[in-house]
Amino acid sequence: MSFTRLDPQDFLLSAASVTAPVWSNTASAFLDSFSINNTQVNSDSGQYYTIAYSDGEPQFSVAYGHKFGSGSNFYYAGSPGLSPTKTVYDQFKNIVYGEDEGASFNFSGYDSVDFLAITFNRARYRQALLPGSLRLGGVGNVTHDITDNSAISTVVDYLNCGRVYRLGSGSFGNGTMPSSATNGSYGFLLPDIGTIILNPRACGITTNPPSNAGNTFADNLITSINKFYMNFQETVTSDFVFIRARNAEYNYSCNPSFFQSSSLGLVLYPDFAQNPQTFITSMGLYNDNNELLAVAKLSKPLKKDFTKEALIRVKLDF
Repeated sequence: MSFTRLDPQDFLLSAASVTAPVWSNTASAFLDSFSINNTQVNSDSGQYYTIAYSDGEPQFSVAYGHKFGSGSNFYYAGSPGLSPTKTVYDQFKNIVYGEDEGASFNFSGYDSVDFLAITFNRARYRQALLPGSLRLGGVGNVTHDITDNSAISTVVDYLNCGRVYRLGSGSFGNGTMPSSATNGSYGFLLPDIGTIILNPRACGITTNPPSNAGNTFADNLITSINKFYMNFQETVTSDFVFIRARNAEYNYSCNPSFFQSSSLGLVLYPDFAQNPQTFITSMGLYNDNNELLAVAKLSKPLKKDFTKEALIRVKLDF
């Protein structure tokens, strides 16, 4: 086995931004229909959220939250206000606004007591959702598509959860406020936590929900969506290692089949001594303690002799 110490200039660190649809089939730019699973809806988890499916694969979940616990049965009859929708509301409030006890969901001047949260699994949105890639149709009584305002906003707002963009009518980041803004904007896009918060009042989805209506709002939203564009954005860091095999290096093998007598150093064929040929198939990267850290394999063996030099680029993504 032969070793070559790598020099500092043999290493290069690079970062590239990768974007693609968040859907299970990333070849689909958008999805136009979703379904629900009644088994999940009727399970314990169904009290808190409903999973949206497409082509049999879960794509996102929708949860309804209410500040005073309306929309679901109370946990205990003697404790009014404590219910799954109250739990959802408090959980998202802590995520979005942090430990500010007095905070409430304010949609461009309108303080809402409830919301609908569309959340993507971390495996779907990777590092963050991509602002400007949202286009959502079929929500409530909104007759046009909903998108964020990232393309027209000159200042990015931040909350405890990271970046915040307002939702309005338009497409691909050109969202403008509804013409009748009595109930504020359509909601938020929170790209850094993979979440879309919808203002149900502005979207015409609900007012004053009765008991157990929260699940119905989530189910109806999922089945009514007729257009959903959403991409993720991820920065992939790559470490390039350049491995050089110079003309006088790596022309002999330690394989026993190369030698007639390894103890005497006698090669099997005379040509192996004067004109040896080897085939590089893989490389191991070791640390100073001779510990193997990574193995890189070539797609096909690389012929090597005294007349050839090889430069092999190893790419490590993380």
